[in-house]
Amino acid sequence: MSSQPYYLKGSPINVRFNRVIGWLARHGLSLMGSAEMSVRGRKSGQMQRIPVNPHTYKGAQFLVSARGHSQWVRNMRVAGGGELRVGRKVRTFTAVEVPDEERLPILRTYLEKWGWEVNQYFDGVTAKSTDAEIVAAAPDHPVFRITVEG
Repeated sequence: MSSQPYYLKGSPINVRFNRVIGWLARHGLSLMGSAEMSVRGRKSGQMQRIPVNPHTYKGAQFLVSARGHSQWVRNMRVAGGGELRVGRKVRTFTAVEVPDEERLPILRTYLEKWGWEVNQYFDGVTAKSTDAEIVAAAPDHPVFRITVEG
């Protein structure tokens, strides 16, 4: 068993696909609610951009890291917020990480909406998995509740 936090690096095709999705969001085209997120790098101090799928559950908005403890997750833990962009509309937000034990309903509904895109990163866990299976996967998939400012 690895002591490293779970992280599944994107394949070259995934990286290219993400670039296209980010470019589209930057130019005003959101696919199923996708947006481009910017978060300040914890080491570089520069804004890092990545396409994300903001997820709404019970009226609150969340960002889920399907690939695990990625660079944007590590940056978000330090920065505590960032920006979401679709075209010219930029929304600043603050972010608070959701504890593992509170992630079950958020992850299930996220997988219901985005599973077609992200199931490959959840190691066999899907929206139809048992509560126990999703709870077991929760520590590998950080979730942030975001609050849009203004």
